[in-house]
Amino acid sequence: MSTSGLNMSRRIRRTPYTDRVEQVGVRGFSVVNHMLLPKAFQSTVEEDYWHLREHVQMWDVSCQRQVELKGPDAARLVQWMTPRDISKCEVGQCFYVPLVDEMGGMINDPVLLKLADDHFWLSIADSDVLLWAKGLALGAGMNVTVDEPDVSPLAVQGPKAEDLVASIFGEHVREIAFFRFGFVEFGGTQQLIARSGYSKQGGFEIYLKGGALGGALWDLIWEAGQAFNIAPGCPNLIERVEGGLLSYGNEFTRENNPLECGLAGYCNTDGSVDYIGLQALQKIKADGVQRKMRGVLFDGGPGPAVSKPWPITVGEKRVGQITTGAYSPRFKQNVGLSMIDKGHWELGADVVVHSSDGLKRQGKISTLPFPD
Repeated sequence: MSTSGLNMSRRIRRTPYTDRVEQVGVRGFSVVNHMLLPKAFQSTVEEDYWHLREHVQMWDVSCQRQVELKGPDAARLVQWMTPRDISKCEVGQCFYVPLVDEMGGMINDPVLLKLADDHFWLSIADSDVLLWAKGLALGAGMNVTVDEPDVSPLAVQGPKAEDLVASIFGEHVREIAFFRFGFVEFGGTQQLIARSGYSKQGGFEIYLKGGALGGALWDLIWEAGQAFNIAPGCPNLIERVEGGLLSYGNEFTRENNPLECGLAGYCNTDGSVDYIGLQALQKIKADGVQRKMRGVLFDGGPGPAVSKPWPITVGEKRVGQITTGAYSPRFKQNVGLSMIDKGHWELGADVVVHSSDGLKRQGKISTLPFPD
């Protein structure tokens, strides 16, 4: 694809839907987990934002690779990797689980799907969890198989998503609760479908097992979706920031811990759950975090893309940096995400954002998600 700016090779994997997204006018890709992720279609980011909020879109999110843990020690391995108590997770449930290393640093923040007591999928963000999990299992001598199955998620997102999916697969999909999954029949196969997705507009993710079925699944949804004003899409930058949806590698890395990322509610630190990094997180909690993830509302009109972080200052002191930002057509201001230093993260506190176009933009600290 000349429009992508990428030199394609086998190291950058196509998806079961790449042919289709090229046909409907993809304008560029990113690479996540060594796989193509569509980043833009014919509409502008703002047009795409309004369409997502009002209608329905189909997203190729195959880059959300699955790390499959299966066997007698599967639950033990999952628990060793995350500070969240997974004993509370039921079969058929999705769990958001921060993964941490021995220092409490974030390895990834996947969604855990519990298929059986000894069978799990980790639907991962952009880091090599497969190799991390394999190493832990081998080093600890665990009786568990760690692999990447042929599973390629396709998301249907937006307020019309439920009606569209129900029209294709049956009314029973309406009964699937948020962050739960069920199964639908497709092409003589049973396919997992979860009420989840990387937007706040509602929808489903179909975890297609069998990449050879990808074109047929796309075509089925695309044709049925014409009655619902469907469009091809991808995670929308404006909607993601407004909704406070964090991106591994952008808002946080292994240098950050889940307590400062606003994920304390997913971390057990009382010692009743054993995991890698327990002692580190206990110490961080006792000492107190030194920075927190916050939203920042700032003026100055629409700005350039945040290709490199924009410094945030109070007086002469740098107190954070905008890692992702966008102009919100609803708020009529820019919205951004940043770790903010202790003493400056109070809601409503005044800050200055130094954008790459040379402007000093007046801003205020906000909650996440940004309040409507």
